[in-house]
Amino acid sequence: MEFLTEFPEMGRRDLSQLRQGIDEGFKTFSRTYGEQLEAFFSPLLKFMVWFEKLLLAAPWPIIILIIGALAWAGSRSWKVTTGGVLAFLAIGYFGMWEDTMATLAIISVATILCIALGIPIGIMMARSDRMQALITPILDVMQTIPSFVYLIPVVMLLGIGKVPGLIAVCIYAIPPIVRLTNLGIRLVDREVLEAAEAFGASHRQKLFGVQIPLALPNIFAGVNQTIMMALSMVVIASMIGVKGLGVPVLRAISNQYLALGLMNGLAIVALAIIFDRVSQSYGKRLQSYRESGHE
Repeated sequence: MEFLTEFPEMGRRDLSQLRQGIDEGFKTFSRTYGEQLEAFFSPLLKFMVWFEKLLLAAPWPIIILIIGALAWAGSRSWKVTTGGVLAFLAIGYFGMWEDTMATLAIISVATILCIALGIPIGIMMARSDRMQALITPILDVMQTIPSFVYLIPVVMLLGIGKVPGLIAVCIYAIPPIVRLTNLGIRLVDREVLEAAEAFGASHRQKLFGVQIPLALPNIFAGVNQTIMMALSMVVIASMIGVKGLGVPVLRAISNQYLALGLMNGLAIVALAIIFDRVSQSYGKRLQSYRESGHE
């Protein structure tokens, strides 16, 4: 019985010592390498600031024209294009243009980063079962761990601002593009690969000439999910100094402003619907193009 009463106390002491050790180690690491990390991310910060200023300085008709052109190029649907243009007109009319442009800037940069990092990682996973076994648990942790938990080390290392917010968004949003790239490449018909090998194709030629083109519908499904998950982090990112539609939503929560929160929340929903419809339509077009046998 004495052992049963002493054992929990010993466990608590060991846990307390472990926590103190982790805290001290991380503080030492942040003091030692904090400046180097800030210098490493400085070009990314400059690009984000430049891109946001570009969107804010551009005349609104040009932005809406570009949005309409991109929506048409992706969806080939007048309904989606008209809906996107009307949504942005409504956003400007209700005074949410600047916050929307700031959100558009960080979502665009986060999506580009996730694609640039996620697709190569997904390719590595598809080419190696060992790499897949190694990376899959990491993706599971990234998708399940609460975002507030990994915000702590990011903020401790880089402080409050755009770059920590971007990193937090990317951590949350990158798993879908990695998983679906891996899945898409693994689903490529083995007979097609054997035919490519019979014609003397190298590994690089098979990858870029056969596997990636056939996996594009899955990859674009991953892009779609990555954009949706990045948008869902807008409000949380605003807690660490990221400008955008999340800031007024956070202010509305703090001060119980229903109308303010509702309007900005609907603006986030409008962005999500536009991105979702355009990327889904493009993915379906790729799928039908593949099935028609003209890939």
